[in-house]
Amino acid sequence: MRPDLRFVFSHPAHFLACGFGSGLSPWAPGTAGTLAAWLLYPLIRPQFSDLGFALFLLAGFVLGVFAAARTGRALGVVDHGAIVWDEIVPFWLVLLLAPPGWLWQSAAFFLFRIFDIVKPQPARWIDTHVKSGFGVMADDVIAAGYTLLVLALALKVLG
Repeated sequence: MRPDLRFVFSHPAHFLACGFGSGLSPWAPGTAGTLAAWLLYPLIRPQFSDLGFALFLLAGFVLGVFAAARTGRALGVVDHGAIVWDEIVPFWLVLLLAPPGWLWQSAAFFLFRIFDIVKPQPARWIDTHVKSGFGVMADDVIAAGYTLLVLALALKVLG
């Protein structure tokens, strides 16, 4: 099933899981979801303290587990391409912890997309074996971790 706007607005879980509609992109919906996260970040982040934003991300992850599961069941595919909340929450985490600045954020964007697509271990194992809302969300958290590791190493090397 190819979801449309009617589907996205048919249930709050679908609206969330499909990244407010960004997952409907016919080309690279995961990239569209990550881009939506990047564009929304400067609007959302200032509303929270560091701890408040971390709790917001934790709540977003937990809600994402349930939203992804419900939306995956409705679409008949556990990790349907239109489900992009799993890109959004982990990328917000990356933006929170990445060095400030447009160049670092751009590097973070490209690294995150690469790690999300390539799925280095244990992300690949989770993607293959954990067929649930938790699995949908967790493999992208691993991609975020790899992204942050590479950014930290680059920051160390570049000073």
